Amino acid sequence: MRAGEIADIAAAVCLLAGCALAFVAGVGLLRFPDLLSRMHTVAKPQVLGLLLVTLGLGLRLRSGIDVGMLVMVAFFQLTTVPVATHLVGRAVYRLPQLPTGDLAVDELADRSRPVGESGS
Repeated sequence: MRAGEIADIAAAVCLLAGCALAFVAGVGLLRFPDLLSRMHTVAKPQVLGLLLVTLGLGLRLRSGIDVGMLVMVAFFQLTTVPVATHLVGRAVYRLPQLPTGDLAVDELADRSRPVGESGS
């Protein structure tokens, strides 16, 4: 087998694995009961799925400008999704509807107040 054929097979495997992870993220978004669980589903498999898809596309396209664009997409996903997920989690933690009894460790209990409670 030539190197191009091996790269095409690796690209197909990466694309299928990335699509499967994105599908699992979508199913988890519908199936998990609370927002904190859903945040993990959105952030972790979705980002890994996107990275696998971009890797598969880079292996398939093999053009310098295309690979450069895919590297930029992967970089911005890796830098923005964790920050956005963290900020959404902090905002949700402050809501009074969040059942804090379900948290295994509550590191923000003494620093953060729910929305609607005023400090003295």
